Amino acid sequence: MASTPTSQGTVPFREYKTWYRMTGQPGPGRPALVVVHGGPGSTHDYLKGLSVYAERGWTVVLYDQLGNGGSTHLPDADPSFWNPQLFRDELENLLERLGVADDYVLFGQSWGGMLSAWHASDRPAGLRGLVIADSPASYPLWLSEMDVLRAQLPPGVDDTLRRHEAAGTTDSEEYLEAMLVFYSRHVCRVEPWPDDLMASYLEAAADPTVYRTMNGPNEFHVIGSLRDWSVIDCLHRIEAPTLIISGRHDEATPVTVRPFQELIPNAHWEILEDSSHSPHFEEPERFYAVLGAFLDSVGAIGARATTVSGG
Repeated sequence: MASTPTSQGTVPFREYKTWYRMTGQPGPGRPALVVVHGGPGSTHDYLKGLSVYAERGWTVVLYDQLGNGGSTHLPDADPSFWNPQLFRDELENLLERLGVADDYVLFGQSWGGMLSAWHASDRPAGLRGLVIADSPASYPLWLSEMDVLRAQLPPGVDDTLRRHEAAGTTDSEEYLEAMLVFYSRHVCRVEPWPDDLMASYLEAAADPTVYRTMNGPNEFHVIGSLRDWSVIDCLHRIEAPTLIISGRHDEATPVTVRPFQELIPNAHWEILEDSSHSPHFEEPERFYAVLGAFLDSVGAIGARATTVSGG
């Protein structure tokens, strides 16, 4: 269970607002664990379990990126408005506004891992550590690996998907049913999906502006503005100790993740054998043990020997 937040609200970002929830109070000797969700176009809900680390001396910050959840929605914004620089600026604004920029660890999941790695490549002085979870280093790599995973689906499923993609009918019931075959293998293998994951999914579906503009209609048909984006060229500049997590069945396949390990000088990679894109739900005991050990290694306060579990 996620710990009860100490505070929640919004901080100003340009003329907009970024919604956040904080568990634990920031202060000397209490570093922040700042959680950057995926999508782009999802919400914080599916990562709420990480707030359990407040019990180990961390101030845990979750937030909804602009255009999503409790933050300002802009359904009529020009598509060019939605770009990686916007979300990096928002993250850095949040760190300053909440007073945690001098002592923090970033946990980025999926797209959030790419965003966090890009931020870390500028070597911010207060960054104590970096966690990249279920993230590709490059969307071109991601797209090539989607073809590999799609070819392994049951007979006829990929044919159905591609027929609708060619026709522009990706909102059809038949397409959505075929899409869920992929999701049940490579996004989350827990049935039914956990409530927190469903909450993020439904929030994204209620306003798909960001997701559809930057990504596309789903995880494997990336036709949005991110289709050519990569952080590979900046990874060698990251100095912070880095933990990489992915699942054996993850849509972020080893091919897409490997550049993080090869190019970040101080990186360690853990693959969870029974997980896909949501190991914190699929193998929570293992996930929280691996993450907890890393947080201890970069300076967690409190009961270091205590096992943390959650999700």
